[in-house]
Amino acid sequence: MALYDMNDFDLSVFFRPALNHMMVRVCLFLSLCFGMKSQISAQNHLAIHIPSPEEEAEYVWRTIQDIRFFEQYKYPVNLPEHPLIDTLIRRCKQNRLSDASFPELVQLIKSDIYQKEDYQAAARKIDQQLPLINRMIHHLKKMRFRWEFHSFDQYRVRLTLYGSGGSFNPDDGSLILLTTPQGSFRQYPNPANTIIHEIIHIGIERAIVQKYELAHPVKERIVDGIMLILFSDLLPDHRIQQIGSSKINDYLNKKREVKRLDKVIEQFLEETR
Repeated sequence: MALYDMNDFDLSVFFRPALNHMMVRVCLFLSLCFGMKSQISAQNHLAIHIPSPEEEAEYVWRTIQDIRFFEQYKYPVNLPEHPLIDTLIRRCKQNRLSDASFPELVQLIKSDIYQKEDYQAAARKIDQQLPLINRMIHHLKKMRFRWEFHSFDQYRVRLTLYGSGGSFNPDDGSLILLTTPQGSFRQYPNPANTIIHEIIHIGIERAIVQKYELAHPVKERIVDGIMLILFSDLLPDHRIQQIGSSKINDYLNKKREVKRLDKVIEQFLEETR
């Protein structure tokens, strides 16, 4: 029987096929991982929409209808400068605003006010911020909330020259963003601040705001608090609104409290009501 010195014997004769097969599997795995990471980072969660004249007229109409709310909370509001607008605001405050005036408003916007190019600068600026915005949306999507953060695969951002700054629709994931013909935005030069603010509003509206019947100042401070906790490194110019209720600050200041926000709100309400 032949005896073999293990120091002289080439074991790779036996193990090379297995090693080669393992290396192929590792390479394939790493390729899939990097491919998935690249696909996630490249995924666009925003669709930018330039409004039609009719859509702008509708938003101006809704803003006029809500004018007392904006004045109550001291929100500055942009509206077209025209005698008809002044008349509609006055009628609203007197509870005399009628739907019969809406066609006249549409005609005014279409014929005298609307210019499609007024929205191009803002659209370009948002497009430049898409990598940052998509990164924050992805972060929200992968967080393990213990409550149901309502999210959408894609959010539709409609630009407007009118209103108070931003608004959202939790039913379809759409939001409206105030801009100017020069491409500036209210409060922040970076549109990512307001866009993420409205997306967080959408996320908490059903499971938190509606469930616990939160007042407007409280929900604004909650959104600002979540932004500060999660994205202060990415949005260093983010500021807390003065409108918010500061009492919530003692309850919401860590990431783990964002994940269990429902319990945090229950404790907050129990101890402050």
